[in-house]
Amino acid sequence: MASDEPTRTRHRDSGSHASERASRPPLPEPLPHPVVDSHCHLDIADGPEGSWLLPEEALTLAASVGVPRIVQIGCDLPGARWAVTAAERYDAIVAAVALHPNEAPLLAEAGKLDVALEEIESLAGSHDRVRAVGETGLDYFRTGEEGREAQHESFRRHIELAKRLDKTLVIHDRDAHADVIRLLDEQGVPDRVVMHCFSGDPAFARACLDRGAWLSFAGTVTFKNAAHLREALLVAPGDKILVETDAPYLTPTPYRGRPNASYLIPLTLRALAATRGDDLETLCAAVRENSDTAFGGPW
Repeated sequence: MASDEPTRTRHRDSGSHASERASRPPLPEPLPHPVVDSHCHLDIADGPEGSWLLPEEALTLAASVGVPRIVQIGCDLPGARWAVTAAERYDAIVAAVALHPNEAPLLAEAGKLDVALEEIESLAGSHDRVRAVGETGLDYFRTGEEGREAQHESFRRHIELAKRLDKTLVIHDRDAHADVIRLLDEQGVPDRVVMHCFSGDPAFARACLDRGAWLSFAGTVTFKNAAHLREALLVAPGDKILVETDAPYLTPTPYRGRPNASYLIPLTLRALAATRGDDLETLCAAVRENSDTAFGGPW
């Protein structure tokens, strides 16, 4: 690892170096036009230190299949700091910084939410390669009723920050569609909004599109039980579609259950094109242009 390479690595599971590398999905056929992975967590490893993909290897593999640009997402303070450092280090990366909705109740309980939000504001304004405030939003799956007030307060303040700094707002929404829309409307929708890992049905897609949002589709759109996502994809105009990995999570079919990485974007993009009946190269070009627009221009 180079001495100036970001060194933070978080882990989900344990396992051997050899077994992790053996579980890697193979490189897919390259895309006919370059695209952007609009949401990735390069700082999260899937096993022991270095056993999945270090940033330089992840970037090299992604570029080899037509994914030369990545939006690195920081969703807690260490991750946000790492994202800024990575964006400064690698030309292929721009950063987004925020507190994940599941972080907000923990910080509020410890009396640290205000201080944490102050640091997020400082990081968001620290560099022109920090293009977004995110991922913020609401998550009612992992946080119960007792944590919702803190999530709402954090989300409101992230919305305000994105508007004040003219940053893109990247929204995490899990089992909270109605309240995400309500709080957006109450606070005023920022000029640029991305619905990360879009998880709703066509009606919710229309509600987001009505507010100018881009819908970012992850590997979940390839799952057999995700017909509602494919139906939502059909109502999205071509200039409002993004693609993402949320790596190392949400690996697309046929490798669901293995670690994800940006080099697997072609699998998801081909599924999007097939569902919509779009020419693959045309859709790739649109996704690339949409990504540049959503995140403030070319890298």
